[in-house]
Amino acid sequence: MRKLFYLMLLASCSVLFVGAQELLKGNASYYSDKLHGRRMANGERYNRDSMTCAHRKFPFGTMLKVRNPLNGRTVIVRVTDRGPFSKRFIIDLSRAAARELGIIAAGFSQVEITPYHAGIVPYLLEEDSLPEIPELDLQYTPAATYPEPIWQQDSTKIEPKDEQP
Repeated sequence: MRKLFYLMLLASCSVLFVGAQELLKGNASYYSDKLHGRRMANGERYNRDSMTCAHRKFPFGTMLKVRNPLNGRTVIVRVTDRGPFSKRFIIDLSRAAARELGIIAAGFSQVEITPYHAGIVPYLLEEDSLPEIPELDLQYTPAATYPEPIWQQDSTKIEPKDEQP
C-alpha cells in the first residue's frame, strides 16, 4: 500500500515538474504520411496539415511553442498524442509543423519547447478600427395579405396559346 502511495506521489510530481519547466531542449521528429487519418491517443484523427504534436508528459490540449534554434523559426502546436517512445526524441510534430520549422529535409532537428499560455487573442481588432455596419431594415408582409399566391406570380409561367384553325 505504501509503495502505491509513493508511486502515485512520484507520478503527480513528475507531471508538475514537466509543467513547471520553462524550456525543454531535445530532438524533434515528425509523423509519417502513412498515419494520416488514423486516430490519436486523444481520439481525434491525425491530419498532416494541422499544427499538432505528440509528447509523453504534457496533458492533451496543452499548447506548446516549438522553436528551431538553427533557423529561428517558431510554431505553436497542440498536444494530441502520446510519444515519441524513443529516448532520442522529445516531441513528434505533424508534417505541417515540421515544414514550418524547416526540418522535413533532415528528418529531425534540435528544438526548444516551452508551454504557451495565450494571454491575448492574436489579431484582435481594436474597437475603434471596426468598420461601421449599417443596420438592416427588414420588412415582411404576412402571407394572408398577398392578393394572389406567389406561385401564380411566377414570370416563367407558360401561358396557353390561342389556337387558330
